[in-house]
Amino acid sequence: MTVPSSNPAAAPGKPTFAVSSIDFSCRLPLLVLFISAAKWLVIGWVFELIASLKFHAPGFLADYAWLTYGRVHPAFTNSIIYGFCLQAGLGVTLWLFARLGNAPLAQRGLVTLGAAFWNLGVTIGVIGILLGDSTGFEHLEMPGYAVVFIFIGYLLMALWAVVTFHQRRERKLVVSHWFLFTALLWFPWIYSTANLLLVTFPVRGIAQAVIAWWYSQNLLVVWLSLVGLGVAFCFIPKIVRRELSSHYLAVFVYWMLILVAGWGGIPGSAPVPAWMPVLSTIASVFLLLAIVAVALNVGETVGFSLSAFRQGPIASFFVFGILAFVLAGVMRTASALRETSQSLNLTWFAPASTLLNYYGFFGMIMFGAIYVIMPRLLGVELPWPKLLRAHFWLSVAGILLVVLPLALAGIFEVISLSDARTPFLTVMHSTLTFFRVSTMGDLLLLIGHVLFLTNIGGLVAGFYRARAEATYAELTADLFKPAGAKS
Repeated sequence: MTVPSSNPAAAPGKPTFAVSSIDFSCRLPLLVLFISAAKWLVIGWVFELIASLKFHAPGFLADYAWLTYGRVHPAFTNSIIYGFCLQAGLGVTLWLFARLGNAPLAQRGLVTLGAAFWNLGVTIGVIGILLGDSTGFEHLEMPGYAVVFIFIGYLLMALWAVVTFHQRRERKLVVSHWFLFTALLWFPWIYSTANLLLVTFPVRGIAQAVIAWWYSQNLLVVWLSLVGLGVAFCFIPKIVRRELSSHYLAVFVYWMLILVAGWGGIPGSAPVPAWMPVLSTIASVFLLLAIVAVALNVGETVGFSLSAFRQGPIASFFVFGILAFVLAGVMRTASALRETSQSLNLTWFAPASTLLNYYGFFGMIMFGAIYVIMPRLLGVELPWPKLLRAHFWLSVAGILLVVLPLALAGIFEVISLSDARTPFLTVMHSTLTFFRVSTMGDLLLLIGHVLFLTNIGGLVAGFYRARAEATYAELTADLFKPAGAKS
């Protein structure tokens, strides 16, 4: 497939940078971000597998306090969200800013330092959670001393991403710029606000829950959608060799995410002023318009057929990610309606929709983007292309085996709990069959993540092996010259 490129003629009088020099400027920081993201993906899913097994065998690793469910599950979510999702999203954003703007990445050394600070913060934060030093707020469990490193790391990367965007030679903006640049500024706002009001200078009472819901909604819906859709709107047209069907629909989705999506996330049963859950429900319903717009835009771009899957596994990652985005949005809206929110939000239906959003949608989009970027970044081909295809099918099977059983378990719980004669414990025991299936899905996903790490690790090893061989050949060229040969 072709990759994002710029038109040098659009900026007369300004130097045009070779693609190789742009990729060279991105190479070191992106290698740190992508490889670290892959490692956190494996680590996080080990935690998830442990947490899942505890539903079948509560005594499993019960003698270790740091491996109890209350610690390994938040360690899993924070490893995936901060270790994988945010790192992968930042890496792809940096590369697209450089490539689309026809400009090398500014201060790649400082960006690499920022990536190191970020990983240090995530490591300290996950260890703090396992040691029991969690804040208790969902998706914001990392202790305050880890947040400092994470925030410094993000500022170092985001600052020079903005500078790279400003120094672009290709001045024309594409719709992906809107999504990615906004996401770059969105995260430090919501992350600093939530930490200040919940951890550093905590507010009191129900205001804590409202801010926690606001943060989760803006992180998992707004930020992930901005980055995921921004990347998809850039790569999918390149894959199918067509222009994006409608620029205006993409802009409409952008404004809906900015103006509407952040208001959702408050359940109808929350003990807050009535206008808050009502506004949240209205926002969730209005967001369906954006979901329909994404489906129409991407559907028209690929021709409303599954032929894009025949373009190869990389194209399949992107198409599956968009399908997951639509389905997760519908599930999220269904659980936000007043008639269903008081029941579905207290079951496994909500975690199923959340997982489908940040992994089925965002994770699959990032996999496809990384598989495109890494070979071009290093100038070598993937060492094991069959592992890429295996990774895709393991991911699809794993997502289906996790999301479908949990969603069905949630619906079954609603039906069973509506009968007052059914004991609560009986309802919980009856869902164990669904959990056994979901545990198999977690295992398949973990295997897929190991293949992903192996493939990009082999890519890096092949790159440095080729450089070492070239350097050795250059240094020893004189030793193997025939006698009397001229230099």
